[in-house]
Amino acid sequence: MDDHAIPLDAETKAVEMPEDHREELRLWLRLLTCTTLIEGEVRRRLREKFDVTLPRFDLMAQLDKAPDGMTLSDLSKRMMVSNGNLTGLVERLVASGHIARMVSPTDRRAMVISLTKTGRDEFRSMAAEHEHWIADLFGDLSAKERSELMRLLAKTKLSARRAIAGDEQ
Repeated sequence: MDDHAIPLDAETKAVEMPEDHREELRLWLRLLTCTTLIEGEVRRRLREKFDVTLPRFDLMAQLDKAPDGMTLSDLSKRMMVSNGNLTGLVERLVASGHIARMVSPTDRRAMVISLTKTGRDEFRSMAAEHEHWIADLFGDLSAKERSELMRLLAKTKLSARRAIAGDEQ
């Protein structure tokens, strides 16, 4: 065995041994590889350019869409994480002056979280850069190819939702 061989990722292994994998599995691995590559690069750029983590960026993005703020519970649903996963992140953003907390006017037990002016300004600066990065990462695709990919991914999402709904019955 060659000790200097480059380790293969799951997608490459599936392509090199197609008889061992169904086409759907190879497709899933291709999607996962693309997601991992893009997410890793976005994480790296956020860290290097802004000293910010992707979860912090994502939390601020959700709050930017809700100018009146949102409860921790609503935020956790939108981000698909538990309240516990957000608590530390929220605390750090409050301490840094990027978000504010106040008692909900409709439920005194709940806290409403919103971006401060500083938080909103910094997020929007990051978001503008982020948009350029994403455009760069998809730069080799033509407008027609991006449109077709969007159409196919929407169809894939619907197919997955239908399969999940069928399993739940």
